[in-house]
Amino acid sequence: MAYLHRAIIDTIPSYKQGKPAPKTPGLTAYKISSNENPYEPLASVKQAIVDKAVGRMNRYPDMRGTAVVERLADQLGVKPENVVLGCGSTEVITQLVNLVAGPGDEVVYPWRSFEAYPIIVANAGATSVKVPNRPDGSHDIDAMIAAINERTRLIIVNNPNNPTSTSLSDADARKLMAAVPKDVLVLFDEAYIQFNTAADTNVAMDLFREYPNIVVAQTFSKAYGLAGLRIGYGIAPADVIDGMRKVAIPFGVTEIAQTAALASMDAYDELDERVKALVAERARVVAALRAQGWEFPEPYANFFWLPIGERTDEAAEHFVKAALSVRVFSGEGIRISIGEREANDRVISVCADLKRLGF
Repeated sequence: MAYLHRAIIDTIPSYKQGKPAPKTPGLTAYKISSNENPYEPLASVKQAIVDKAVGRMNRYPDMRGTAVVERLADQLGVKPENVVLGCGSTEVITQLVNLVAGPGDEVVYPWRSFEAYPIIVANAGATSVKVPNRPDGSHDIDAMIAAINERTRLIIVNNPNNPTSTSLSDADARKLMAAVPKDVLVLFDEAYIQFNTAADTNVAMDLFREYPNIVVAQTFSKAYGLAGLRIGYGIAPADVIDGMRKVAIPFGVTEIAQTAALASMDAYDELDERVKALVAERARVVAALRAQGWEFPEPYANFFWLPIGERTDEAAEHFVKAALSVRVFSGEGIRISIGEREANDRVISVCADLKRLGF
């Protein structure tokens, strides 16, 4: 039986989770489709959850995540009223879009980029303005500036960009900010910022101290390896944070997630070593693929992008046969996360096979 619902729902694509690793006889399967950190949680983080949070699951969490917010504020050099938590940075972005945009409003963002953007914008009833990336997969800042009009309520930049793994330069970020009206917010989505080694990259917190209309979204999911616990955070002017809290899910960030975030910040040095190890693996994989003759954007996240175009689905079958789950964008390319060393070695091998087949 048909049911009554908002017509816009029929236009919203469903978010697709990265597929589980395919099972192939004789091979260990690896899921490298979701940009997850391949390392299991640190022992100290797991112990903190057991000691401080597991026994309190019958109680609601601190809705504002006071301890985490204060710790982040101190770490970032801002006030607690400039920080808000969410169920991952995705929910932080959702809070912001729901705050500023609705029917008749426009949200400008690069494309291709994070798949949740069009879903979040459409669910708010607003209109997406997708600005095509440059041929190298990076943001076309001039085109984004040209897309701004009186209906624009938010501009999103993604640094590094997902799925192309390109970095946003400080020069481009400043060019954008110089052109944006001061009453239009600009969101810097930095979910993968800890992996960004580009010498000229923008650091959004630097701009936050210079401009009144910047929001920064970051997460504990990637570098900190807490993807399964869903905790991210936003940094913004106090009045924006107040508005975001009004549209947030009440009690959305669990006490277990808050406890794990605090313990992870205590163990920053250990986690930083893991980030450096993943960056080193990224460099090893990139060097091997370049030697095979592959051309793709220099990656600055914990994944890289193979722009294969119309042969994307054909190439994806070879990864499936090798028990590797990768993120496939039909007709465009494949996003491959940096995973365990054996998984990365197998990626190198599959790519070598594809080159021999004329890719």
